[in-house]
Amino acid sequence: MTIDVIDLRDFYSKRLGIVARRLINRGIHACWPEAQGLRMLGLGYPTPYLGLFREDAERCIAMMPAAQGVLKWPTARPTLATLVDDRSLPLADAAVDRILMVHALEMSDDPEALLREVWRVLAPSGRMMAIVPNRRGVWTRTDATPFGHGRPYSRSQITQLLRQTWFTPTSWGEALFVPPVGSGWFLRSAMAWERAGATLSLPFAGVHIVEATKQVYRAIPAHRERTRLIPALNPVLVPSSLQR
Repeated sequence: MTIDVIDLRDFYSKRLGIVARRLINRGIHACWPEAQGLRMLGLGYPTPYLGLFREDAERCIAMMPAAQGVLKWPTARPTLATLVDDRSLPLADAAVDRILMVHALEMSDDPEALLREVWRVLAPSGRMMAIVPNRRGVWTRTDATPFGHGRPYSRSQITQLLRQTWFTPTSWGEALFVPPVGSGWFLRSAMAWERAGATLSLPFAGVHIVEATKQVYRAIPAHRERTRLIPALNPVLVPSSLQR
């Protein structure tokens, strides 16, 4: 299911990929306008979007799954990207404040295990954001873009998955209402498509942008198990004659 890191790099170097990055960045920035002093982590292939936070964050690193591969990032500075097993991240518990997942959830063979690991490394007051292909979107109908690979999700499916893995969705957004066509007219009118789609609440956006918080305290069932009572045994002295 995983797409190769070279294909991801090539897509984001083309005009369609540049427009997609700009539109998704717009949605990310609307939810997270700043990251001053925060510890940021990107999972999947997040480097086209981490530039929003790299200068302000206390630290900003990218982790890419081994099945996908990794590329140096940033290109002209010391490397902040590494190759990992996405179900066993090399981080301590509660190590980061915010986690951005791009091309991660839909590509994972075990999304529940991935999200449980994200839960582990996220601080109690931290927030997670996932960019997930929309099951009803046009972008999932073609494999010419990375959003057409892996498993797309509906809003209800994402909500159920997050709740199963101890997250609470807090805000929703959408992006990529423009069709995935690389011709000049569509790309020039991309912002008009975005405004019209958001205003009319059209259901065919290319991606969901969902933010979730970590559930630190989980509910305890009210049912109590019945305790089986065992009668107390009092010691009795046995006559010496019975001990022979």
